[in-house]
Amino acid sequence: MEEKNSYILGTDQEELFRLGVQHQVWAEEAQTGWRLANFRSGQTLLDLGSGPGYCSTEMAFIVGQEGKVVAIDRSEHYISHLKQIAQTQNLNIQAVVSDFDDMELEPLSLDGMYCRWGLAWSPQPEQVLRKVFNALKPGGKMVIHEYYDWSTLQTEPKKKALSKGIAMALKSFKDSEAEIDIGRHLPQILIDMGMKVVGFRPMSKIATPQNGIWQWPKTFFHNYLPRLVAQNYLTTKEVEEALADMEDLEKTKGASICTCLMVEVIAEKVAIND
Repeated sequence: MEEKNSYILGTDQEELFRLGVQHQVWAEEAQTGWRLANFRSGQTLLDLGSGPGYCSTEMAFIVGQEGKVVAIDRSEHYISHLKQIAQTQNLNIQAVVSDFDDMELEPLSLDGMYCRWGLAWSPQPEQVLRKVFNALKPGGKMVIHEYYDWSTLQTEPKKKALSKGIAMALKSFKDSEAEIDIGRHLPQILIDMGMKVVGFRPMSKIATPQNGIWQWPKTFFHNYLPRLVAQNYLTTKEVEEALADMEDLEKTKGASICTCLMVEVIAEKVAIND
């Protein structure tokens, strides 16, 4: 059953699985960011837009029982899922159902924040980041992973119907109130806020039918392209043709998919005397 006011890709069991696949592809990048930001035992960390908590769980093991992870997401389904995991694994996770606009964070309570694909769907990312900024202690860091250029998603060889599906998916994002390529704007937003950008790292993935990365775009196409029918971006026939193209691509020797270009931004809240 679909959850009201859920993610753009839904929060059903199919999407839960897709997010798990997605996390496997990007887990190493997340862990690298946390290491660069020196997330460690005893800290209080925020997982902003936690979803079902794949990152929250890993971060909870980093901070240990002396620390805490605050996980915020607007999906009741996902937060309920995360609470069950935290209880089963005895993890110190405070899982909260809240929209970013309504979330309440205690001033100077956080040592760090992680956000992956949360700001790309927010109409007012500056206001969201300002809330986190006020909650960070001096020296606290934000680690943010967002799209820099979604349009780099393309296949080799190109497939006509699938290429149209990809183009319409991007158009649906561009037509929304949010900025899908928010990653390219983050350094200026954070600097204007008074933070020091200490890391800016591009992240890209090339998928082939022989590596696990392939499942990331594949599951996205199967989940999201059918949703474009109700939004009048594609017809049912066009979706069927696009997914058939994906099947053919998977059987093509030498095929590859260049996924969306991501960027990691790490910023530090500078102490007043710095």
